[in-house]
Amino acid sequence: MPRYFFNTRIGDDLIPDPEGADLRDPDHAWELARAMIQDVLREQGTELNLLTASLEVTDERGEIVLEFPFSEALIAPPDEPPTRH
Repeated sequence: MPRYFFNTRIGDDLIPDPEGADLRDPDHAWELARAMIQDVLREQGTELNLLTASLEVTDERGEIVLEFPFSEALIAPPDEPPTRH
């Protein structure tokens, strides 16, 4: 399984993920990135600068696989119902 690293960028600062996670593919990395961001926003939602942050997901070679802005994690994907009633 490929290893992906979830580095957090806030402005010019980059907080590296030294451990990473073994995941099946980039789609799985996207799902995990979204869940991680939602957890951070739930726990630290009062920090408004987090909405300008993003996760830079890289592969083992350091190549960026995807960039996930924190603000996009607040938008429901098209296949997800808008409410859970």
